[in-house]
Amino acid sequence: MDPLTILIVIAMAVALWGVAIYNRLIKNKNMVKEGWSGIDVQLKRRANLIPNLIETVKGYMGHEKGVLESVTELRTQSINAGNPGEQGRAEGLLGAALGKLFAVAENYPDLKADGTFIELQKNLAEVEEQVQLSRRYYNGAARNLNILIESFPSNLVANSFKFQQAEFFELEDPSERAVPGVSFD
Repeated sequence: MDPLTILIVIAMAVALWGVAIYNRLIKNKNMVKEGWSGIDVQLKRRANLIPNLIETVKGYMGHEKGVLESVTELRTQSINAGNPGEQGRAEGLLGAALGKLFAVAENYPDLKADGTFIELQKNLAEVEEQVQLSRRYYNGAARNLNILIESFPSNLVANSFKFQQAEFFELEDPSERAVPGVSFD
């Protein structure tokens, strides 16, 4: 083989390698977007349940206005959060507020027996489970993308095309990690 042929073969191999890495980066970037979309859908489902929950609870807990207002305000913050970090903080606070709401509801036997309240609790528990599953998927996709972006030699392609690391969807305060207490008594 002559030297020119060898150089052409090497250049083609490097180009194919670059294309393969670029395609892996794109695939992982899209998986992160898909994961975030899954979280977003579940958080919207939860946000849509909260007004119904508050309306049901309002009739029984008129003097617990502060708890109800807190849940409403934190729901709005959650809906308006822009990135995974902000969303994680907002969701942690909202989860804690919902936990307080259910704790206060324990003091109202008629409310605990209300069919609508029970159904809303079940729906909220289902949504919380789906949020957790979506969060795991998203964080796994973000981890895979971040590994590709940081690892040699794929970091050469990632840096050339300005790929950004994905932010994890995390709750910062350990007390915020608790799922709101849902009781079916």
